[in-house]
Amino acid sequence: QVQLVESGGGLVQAGGSLRLSCAASGRTFSTNAMGWFRQAPGKEREFVGAISWRSGSTVYTDSVKGRFTISRDNAKNTVYLQMNSLKPEDTAVYYCAHRPYYDITLSAGYAYWGQGTQVTVSS
Repeated sequence: QVQLVESGGGLVQAGGSLRLSCAASGRTFSTNAMGWFRQAPGKEREFVGAISWRSGSTVYTDSVKGRFTISRDNAKNTVYLQMNSLKPEDTAVYYCAHRPYYDITLSAGYAYWGQGTQVTVSS
C-alpha cells in the first residue's frame, strides 16, 4: 500500500502560479512513476503529466506544456507540480497518483491516488 497526501492548492488569479506537492509513504520502494491528474466539474479526469522515478523523464499533456513542470525529490518521496501562467480552464481538483510497475506509457498504470487538492483560477 502507498499513501499519498497532496498540498498546495488554492485560489489564484489568471497568469499566476501555484506549486502542488505530493508526499508518498508506505511501499514507496516500489515506485516506478508518479503522475498528476485533474478533474474539472462535469468532466472526466484527465492526465496532466508524470515523471519516471528512476530517470526523471517527464511527459505532459499538450494543454500544459511549457507552463507546468513536474519534479521529484527521491529522498523525500515527494513529487511536485509547478504551475505557471495559470488559466481559468486549469481550474480543477488535482490528484497525484503512484505507479508501482512499468507501463508502456507514463499516463497509465496508476494504482494509488491521493485525496485531491482544489485549484481555482479566477479570470
